[in-house]
Amino acid sequence: SFTAMTLGLLVFFKYMDFLADSVNRILGTHVPMVQIALPVGISFYTFQIMAYVIDVYRGRIPAEQSLLRLGTYLTMFPQLISGPITNYADVRVALGRERTIKARQLEEGMKLLIIGLAAKVVIADRIGTLWNSIRMIGFDSISTKLAWMGAFAYSLQLYFDFAGYSMMARGIGKMLGFELPVNFRYPYISKSVTEFWRRWHITLGRWFREYVYIPLGGNRKGKARTFFNLFVVWSLTALWHGANYNFLIWGGILLCCL
Repeated sequence: SFTAMTLGLLVFFKYMDFLADSVNRILGTHVPMVQIALPVGISFYTFQIMAYVIDVYRGRIPAEQSLLRLGTYLTMFPQLISGPITNYADVRVALGRERTIKARQLEEGMKLLIIGLAAKVVIADRIGTLWNSIRMIGFDSISTKLAWMGAFAYSLQLYFDFAGYSMMARGIGKMLGFELPVNFRYPYISKSVTEFWRRWHITLGRWFREYVYIPLGGNRKGKARTFFNLFVVWSLTALWHGANYNFLIWGGILLCCL
């Protein structure tokens, strides 16, 4: 199917080297690495394409008859590289002729763009210099205080970089007449890991809930099946963030904390 082909391209570009390395480590073989450049933003627009096809198949939305409008949705530049992951239903009306751009939208969009740009350039990039300096020194050569400072700096850099870009995307989208979904709601004020994940990368969590967790049965088939479904979701979420065993460990830790 088209969905399988789309997912296959993502697996090929993003995970083939990881899979080949894993096979070589386990079986002692010498499967060659692909070593091909990863297309920019492939995870985001792949998930959007899959969501569109699945929603049309389920009858949630009508199939788009205009190739231009469908192409605009799939290649919408404000959120193409780092999200937020936008379902077709979020922008279907705005893609038609009914879209209007008012002065207030331009004002609000510009405000979001400026705040997001400041978060990315002024905060994230500047804090990132500290983290890069610590990496250059080497983790074996730094003090405990500097290690904690580096961990704190990296957590702030990660948040302001990602959240700032999402705000920029929403701002540009608003100026063009599109209401893109909110992707972050102050996750660092969360009182639990569960609340943190509901506030962090909201559209990714929504995607996995609607297209993986619920189709697997959600929490409707007993505790054992619920745990299995959560295990699948968090394993895929971890791999989505990066093709590395560190991310799988991260996903397992979060699963245990939920």
